Formats: sequence, C-alpha cells, structure tokens
Amino acid sequence: MKNKVKILREGKNMTQAELAEKSGLSLRTVQRIEAGTVPKGFTLKAIAGILETDPENLISADEEKSSVDRAKLINLSALLGLIIPFGGVIFPLILTYKTEDPVSKELGKNIVSVQIILAVAVSVLMIISPFIQKLLSVKIPLFLVFLIAFLCAKLFVIIKNGICLNTKNDLCIKLKTSFL
Repeated sequence: MKNKVKILREGKNMTQAELAEKSGLSLRTVQRIEAGTVPKGFTLKAIAGILETDPENLISADEEKSSVDRAKLINLSALLGLIIPFGGVIFPLILTYKTEDPVSKELGKNIVSVQIILAVAVSVLMIISPFIQKLLSVKIPLFLVFLIAFLCAKLFVIIKNGICLNTKNDLCIKLKTSFL
C-alpha cells in the first residue's frame, strides 16, 4: 500500500503535504497511509481521485490475501463441529466477531450462517429419527444414517469453501442472505 501511494504521489511531483491539502485529509493521515495503514471509504476515494487512479489499484493483493487468510481460518475452525457439538458454529462465530477486517467478517458471517443451517438440520433429524424408524419399521438405527450424512455434508461444505477461498477469494457455498 505504502509503495503504491508513494510511487503515484512522487510520480505527480507532489509532497505529502500537497497530497493532504488537495485530498482534504490531514498530513498525518497521508503519512500513516504511506507507512502501511490501509485507507477505507472516503479516505481511499479521496486519495485515488487526487492520484487519478481507481481505489482498487491502491489496495494491494497482499492485503486482500491476508483478509482471505483469516476467512480460511474461520472456515477451517468449522471442522471442530465434527468433534464438538455445535463447535462448527461457536468457534467460527468467535473468530468472526474478533475479526477487524470487513471482508473477512462478511465471509465469516456467511460461513457461520451455513453452519447454523447444518446444525439445525441435523438436530431436527436426530430428534425425529426414532419416530421415522418406528414408522418405517426399520431395524438399523436411522440416527446413525443421519449423523453420517451430516458429517459428510459438513465436510463437503468446508472443503468446497476452502477450495473456493484459495482460488476465487470467495465462498462457493453460502446463503443468499446472511442472517447474522
């Protein structure tokens, strides 16, 4: 980040003070950005406008990668749901709300939303499985079938989203609207 803003600023033969004045920001803000602070919102647009570039060009791939790395950790923490009941919801939720980055936070909310749906579905199936078993007069315990199917579905979702985070920096399996 610092290199892009500094390179563009120096390419326009501007000092930090001139960039600050023209963008309506403080000199200290410009210094922080060139030192590595990632600008957001108005600050990003103001600097991009003065430097005559798109705001996306000022954000480096390393910063995007680090935010996706946090989302990968949140997705991976959902694996705890295979061992601890509701761990696939609790641990990703904690990591999501301790995340500062808005991109990771949004991806985390989507991950948790899918995990909540899966947890509710398996809970309902576990409750009704004895009734279905009795109704169908099946000898094998149906709750085991539901449990194995749930574990496979959960593993599939985590692996698929992990692959998509690596390749596309986004989730493949997510709800249309997050309810968190």
